[in-house]
Amino acid sequence: HYNFPQYSVGETGRYGAPGRREIGHGALGERALAQVLPSLEEFPYAIRLVAEVLESNGSSSQASICAGTLALMAGGVPIKAPVAGIAMGLISDGNNYTVLTDIQGLEDHFGDMDFKVAGTRDGITALQMDIKIQGITAEILTEALAQAKKARFEILDIIEATIPEVRPELAPTAPKIDTIKIDVDKIKIVIGKGGETIDKIIAETGVKIDIDEEGNVSIYSSDQDAINRAKEIIAGLVREAKVDEVYRAKVVRIEKFGAFVN
Repeated sequence: HYNFPQYSVGETGRYGAPGRREIGHGALGERALAQVLPSLEEFPYAIRLVAEVLESNGSSSQASICAGTLALMAGGVPIKAPVAGIAMGLISDGNNYTVLTDIQGLEDHFGDMDFKVAGTRDGITALQMDIKIQGITAEILTEALAQAKKARFEILDIIEATIPEVRPELAPTAPKIDTIKIDVDKIKIVIGKGGETIDKIIAETGVKIDIDEEGNVSIYSSDQDAINRAKEIIAGLVREAKVDEVYRAKVVRIEKFGAFVN
C-alpha cells in the first residue's frame, strides 16, 4: 500500500481515499516485490506492506520499493533476494540526448521520460515508462537500462550493508504460524470423536488449529514452544509404528493377546 500525503511536497489539503497516482504506484511496487516473496508453504502469513512518503523530490515509488525490501528483511520475511528501484530520465532536442539517473522532480517535470526500473542482482522484476515524446530509439533504451542496472547495484550494495540477510526469526511479539502435512485418512484421528482429540490438544497447548480437506494442519500461537508441542502431539497421533523402533507409551490395559497403550 502506497500513501502520498500532500505534506510530502509541501502542500496542504484534504486527505481522502487513494487517488490514481497512489493506486498506480502501489501496484508497481507490489509487482516489483511480489517476484521475490516466499511461497505459502515457506511463509504462511498474510503480508501487508505500507509505504508512507514523508518527503518527495524524486521517484517515491522506487524509494518505496527499496524501503519495502528493508522492511521485509527486518521483519523476517524470507524473500529470495533484495529488490531496488531507480527512475531514469531523458533530455533530448531531437538530435542529441542525455539519459539521466535518479531524476529529481524538476528533471521529471521538464524532461522527456520517466522510466522506472526495479529488480535484483539477477534481473528486472518491474518496469514502467512514461514519455512525453513520440518514442525512443533502441539506443536510448539500451543506455537507460545499462545505467539503471549500474545504479540498482549501487543501491543494493547499500541495502545489503544495512541488513546483510533476512532476520532469522519474526519479532517475539508477532503471531506465529506453523504447518504440518498429514494423510487425508488420518484427519479423523487428529480431530477425534466429536472433536474430542483436537479440543484436548488445544486445551493442553493453548494453540489454535485449522485442518483443511487436503490434510494441511495450520497451528497458530504467539508462543513457539506451544506450537512445537502441538506439532509433536499431532505427529505422534499420525505416526506409523515401525518394527524395531522404540516408542515411549503408557500401558492402559493388558489382555491375553497383548496390551493397549497411549
